[in-house]
Amino acid sequence: MLNSNGTVRPRGTQKELIINADDFGLSTETNRGIIQCRQHGVLTSASLMVHAPAARHAVQYAVDDPGLSVGLHIDLGEWALHDHQWIQTRFVVPLDTPSAVRDEIAYQLATFRDLTQRNPTHLDSHQHTHQRPLIRAAMEELAAQMGIVLRGTGMQVRFWGAFFGQDEHLLPRPENVSIANLITLLNNLQPGVTELSCHPGLDDQLDSNYREPRISEVQTLCDPLVRRVIEDLGIKLTSFLAVRQGHAGGGSTDYTDGHGLTNDGASLRE
Repeated sequence: MLNSNGTVRPRGTQKELIINADDFGLSTETNRGIIQCRQHGVLTSASLMVHAPAARHAVQYAVDDPGLSVGLHIDLGEWALHDHQWIQTRFVVPLDTPSAVRDEIAYQLATFRDLTQRNPTHLDSHQHTHQRPLIRAAMEELAAQMGIVLRGTGMQVRFWGAFFGQDEHLLPRPENVSIANLITLLNNLQPGVTELSCHPGLDDQLDSNYREPRISEVQTLCDPLVRRVIEDLGIKLTSFLAVRQGHAGGGSTDYTDGHGLTNDGASLRE
């Protein structure tokens, strides 16, 4: 592998970057922002919310872009921060009931397969609920059976949640999703494979306190300077699909009839 100056880069020092958009399917305008970042920016991957209103719209695009990794963004509820406490604002299943959690995860996987006719290229969860031991155990089991990556687990892909326009108290931090900050992150990227999560979108009517930062993320991820810096630094843009095909064993990314049942910057904010 050659550096940009023509010298040989030692093996093991290659920096590979997956740029993954969460919330694919949230709305058609959210999808439009993600697609724009894919077609005109540096996005390589997306995580689909199968029960979101525009899930089918997202899948229609993904069918025409087979190089886009599409993972499953498990959605088990929604939480908001009120008076320094996380309050559940949308309920899916009781998270303290193992059978309910496993059934819902299996149902969302089956729905993903029905929509896409294949297995997901990776697994993660809305607001990182899989950090909870019960949910993590169920999702680790699924990931192992399919031979795919579960966000923030194992050594294969490092997770980095630093590109996010709010702090841990949900206070606005627009500078976090600026071009300048993304370039800083790129300069500090470690060797190996890293997933940098993002939440781009163009839905100015979205009922979310993260509405405006999504639009800023689209602008940053599509800026030509970002791609130029990635090239100058010798960073290889990759995807979960490529990582899986190159390194993981067992399972298949294609649909089958089987129904097998550390996180830098991660918190319920995302």
